[in-house]
Amino acid sequence: MQPFIAAGAERKILVSVFQQDFTKKQVCFLASVHGMIQEALAELGYSEEVFELLKAPQRTLTVRIPVKMDNGQVRVFTGYRVQHSFSVGPTKGGVLFHTEVSEPLLHGLSLMNSLKNGLLNIPFGGAKGGVLCEPRELSVRELELLSRGYIQAIRSVIGPYLDIPAPDIFTNSQVMAWMMDEYSKMCPDQSAGFITGKPIVLGGLKSREHASGRGIVLFISEAARKKGINLSRATAIIQGFGELGGYVAQSLADSGVTITGLSDAYGAVYDPDGLDLTHLIACRDSFGTITKLHEHSLTSQQLLGKPCDIMVLAAVANQITGRASQKINSSLVVEAAEDAVSDDAAEWMTQNGILFLPEILTSSGDMTASYIEWAQNRQGLIWSKQEGEMRVRQILADAFERIHHIAEERSISMRSAAFLAGVYKIAESARTRGWL
Repeated sequence: MQPFIAAGAERKILVSVFQQDFTKKQVCFLASVHGMIQEALAELGYSEEVFELLKAPQRTLTVRIPVKMDNGQVRVFTGYRVQHSFSVGPTKGGVLFHTEVSEPLLHGLSLMNSLKNGLLNIPFGGAKGGVLCEPRELSVRELELLSRGYIQAIRSVIGPYLDIPAPDIFTNSQVMAWMMDEYSKMCPDQSAGFITGKPIVLGGLKSREHASGRGIVLFISEAARKKGINLSRATAIIQGFGELGGYVAQSLADSGVTITGLSDAYGAVYDPDGLDLTHLIACRDSFGTITKLHEHSLTSQQLLGKPCDIMVLAAVANQITGRASQKINSSLVVEAAEDAVSDDAAEWMTQNGILFLPEILTSSGDMTASYIEWAQNRQGLIWSKQEGEMRVRQILADAFERIHHIAEERSISMRSAAFLAGVYKIAESARTRGWL
């Protein structure tokens, strides 16, 4: 069967993890996040006790899910639901079906979701769930039984006021529909707001599609205003021309931005006078490949040194690190892929007048859309696509303004400012509850 792919940039870190040595990447990821949390807590004046509370999830549930396969045999799958912090409110996070799902990985991702919710100032803690499996080898029937079995197994710790699942890698709106239906058999009065990313006919948000891409475009617009960049006369280079990169490129072009450079997994194309975006979108394959259409192409790293007003990194990790940051010739750098920019590179760009937008902020469109869908369900309302988009835009714009103010006030990078805002929300909520 065709793979179930989650929309949005929330899954970028997962793609990065799965493409590299899993154990090494996992250890480095957790160490990096823990380091930034400790720095943020020290900057905010919190004690080491707060780090002891935040460094690990408050609850981890491991379950075993029996599924009767098409061949008549019963196969038992391992699943998890990890809930990082209850200090702010219900926890929120996606469910992924993948061969590399593990408890430590979900721990780190649930923590990142807590930080993301904190910087957005929405009333959720972070969560993450998953099932260890290869969904591309399952029939539709087997996948449905696995989805329903997962909900049966974790039903005691989920609900609209406890923990709200959502789509992630290899899960989609159909999987969410199966999960919602199973939950409704046990809690019929709570099923509408129990899960997000649902089909529209079951209460899903009409504006959820491309929420991540729209979020990135909004952040670019807000950042351009801060930098005095006129989008109708601006140029942009976009690394990565898949679904997300292609959406951002087209949206920027619709705003008058001239796209001068694009890259894919094999290289890059560049034209200072502007690329024919319509032609490239029409000719790219399902993986976003375009360089095979050109006899003369650059490497992705060569493209990063070309001049532009806006640079969007929507491909893979480790693109701008160390001294490589010094070749950047752009006023605005947008990290739309996890770990595309190292911490030292982010600091160098900030110190040299380049406005850098970190992935933890730019990828928050999906989480915000999930919050709006949850709120819509709780209130029993049906918002139009325009109303939904407007509410998401307002939350994202407020978040950008808040993070930018912190960065300016403290003379730190936007990444450090985002961690400060995220950590403060969780830590202060725990303190005022009397936990610390």
